[in-house]
Amino acid sequence: MNWKEIEVSRDWSYFILNGKPLYEGRYSSVLKFKGSGLAPVEDETGWHFINPSGKKVIPGPYRKAWGFYCGLSAVEDESGCYHIDESGAPVYLQRFSWCGNFQEDRCTVRDFEGNYFHIKKNGARVYSEKFRYAGDFKDGIACVIQQNGLFKHIDESGKFLYEFEFFDLGVFHKGYATARDKKGWMHIDLQGNPQYANRFVSIEPFYNDCAFAVSQEGNRVVLQKKGFSVEVIDL
Repeated sequence: MNWKEIEVSRDWSYFILNGKPLYEGRYSSVLKFKGSGLAPVEDETGWHFINPSGKKVIPGPYRKAWGFYCGLSAVEDESGCYHIDESGAPVYLQRFSWCGNFQEDRCTVRDFEGNYFHIKKNGARVYSEKFRYAGDFKDGIACVIQQNGLFKHIDESGKFLYEFEFFDLGVFHKGYATARDKKGWMHIDLQGNPQYANRFVSIEPFYNDCAFAVSQEGNRVVLQKKGFSVEVIDL
């Protein structure tokens, strides 16, 4: 059996392989197999982990459990949220009010005072700064909300990429991110520079040099990037 071919049912209560239920039983909820082939499932006792054969390999039970990313899974019990390895052992002593999933060996967490920051796989903080929110890392960059409520991007060490501040931000995709200033939405480069003068009510990331957007007048448009200029095409 290749566990990577196992799918989740549409109601997220059982697993499917080759179009057929993998087991006869049903769970309250299931999540996908991740890591080296472990899946979080929920029954009347709580959350635990099974292998592709349906055997309970990390019994828990947990209040909640998520899939394995970078070899670690976020779980929650009466002590709080933390990460375990594939043997079920906690990988650090700290507890948090919420944990994300590890991406690029960094993970965003929220402490019991409501502050967000990133930790390494051993639980050590990546930087000393505390944010109102912190997102996942993608290609070594993450979005954060500062204590003043404004957004910026940080690198994998916690250093700001630029001096600009924005009301909203998206993740970088192929060198460009969506951003909102007081005039509206736009695209910025890695230095935080707007790529054109126009502003939009909503905007999507560039996809093969094109991005769907809604203009200030409510028109649906496509932004077509050509070299160092952007052309607006009405739909």
